[in-house]
Amino acid sequence: MSIFGFKISPSSAINLDKIDRSRFDKLCSIEPDAFRCMACGSCSATCPAAEFSGMSVRKVLHCLQRGKEEEAFRMMSNCMLCGKCTMVCPRGINTRHLILSICRIYDKEEKK
Repeated sequence: MSIFGFKISPSSAINLDKIDRSRFDKLCSIEPDAFRCMACGSCSATCPAAEFSGMSVRKVLHCLQRGKEEEAFRMMSNCMLCGKCTMVCPRGINTRHLILSICRIYDKEEKK
């Protein structure tokens, strides 16, 4: 099946109705900034870790929203917490704090 010129591959399709978003929703209740991200890519452009690992807060949030938690954690493990992304965010999101909150929330959930 082709939609807008793209062929949909069943193996890469994500059924958003079947994804467990409870941890992402918990993150958004604790850190409302997670919803404020407009995915502009400023964080990616300035991130020193992005140059060698593809890390960006935008990608991490995107993965978490789609249930790709392992991919998000792999990217976050490369974060140096330097805060450059926070300095350039046009929405004023404290992305460094957001990454730390994600780690805390998911770490607590894993220990249960």
